[in-house]
Parts: sequence; C-alpha cells; structure tokens
Amino acid sequence: MKRSTSTLIANLTRQTLTLMREGQLVRTYQISSARNGAGERMGSGCTPRGRHVVRAKIGASCPVGAVFIGRRATGEIYSPDLAQRYPDRDWILTRILWLSGCEPGKNRLGKVDTMRRFIYIHGCPDTEPMGVAASHGCIRMRNADVVELFELVETGTPILIEE
Repeated sequence: MKRSTSTLIANLTRQTLTLMREGQLVRTYQISSARNGAGERMGSGCTPRGRHVVRAKIGASCPVGAVFIGRRATGEIYSPDLAQRYPDRDWILTRILWLSGCEPGKNRLGKVDTMRRFIYIHGCPDTEPMGVAASHGCIRMRNADVVELFELVETGTPILIEE
C-alpha cells in the first residue's frame, strides 16, 4: 500500500467525517455511526474508535444505489419497492471503504478486530437520517457523498475515529 497524503477524521459526537489533504481541509460530510455508540468488541453493534486505514475499496464500477451483501454487488438497485420486500436488511449501497484497525488489542486482532467485524464506510438509503447515530456499527453516508469520497481517497488512507 502506498502512503496516502489524505487523512480522514470521523467524529462520533458531531457525526461528521472530515477529509484532510496535506493538513488542509478538503471536505466535511455528515455521517451516521452506530446506534449502540462507540465500542470495539465483536458483536457489540458499536463503531470502533482509534486509528484505522482504508484496507479495500469496493464498488468502483457499480451504479449509485447498487446493493451489496457480503461485499458483493447483488445486481439489485435500491428502491422503495425493494426496501418493502426486505424490511430487515441493513442496506449497504453504492460504495464500500472497508476499514482495518491499526492498534493491536484496541481495534486490531482478537475480539476487537475492526476488519473481521466488517466495519465499513458505505452508502445507505437517502431516506436514512444523517447526523444521528443509527447504524449497526458502520459509518453510513449519503450515496452522492460516498461516491465523491471513494474517488478522493485510496487504499491505505488513514482514518481516526474519535468521540
């Protein structure tokens, strides 16, 4: 992985994700982190804190609204009708930035491994609220915002998730 000149900062209190490049503010996005708050334990439904990196970028050629299950596009495009047919799905849409923890014992390895918890930055239905904690652990973004962010960062981009 090459060294990134960008850095992401997710603030769980403000529900924002900020993109910095070479120390300069590039963009701030509204997000939705975990309804269960901050935490690192497997199965907690919490958003992990600390230093992470973008380990993988998934969905580059997919249309806006593409539905992902297990990091694979299903061929479906999100719609109200699809949502009505599958009311219990945790919708992962459009793009995925898969995160990996950098701090052994805090967010990497064992029962606190961010990557094995499948924690992403991803798109969600545009009807979902931003600025409030409502996810199952991931960081949700508006679809247009996650497409923009996906193009602005590369694998290896560091992200600090803080309260």
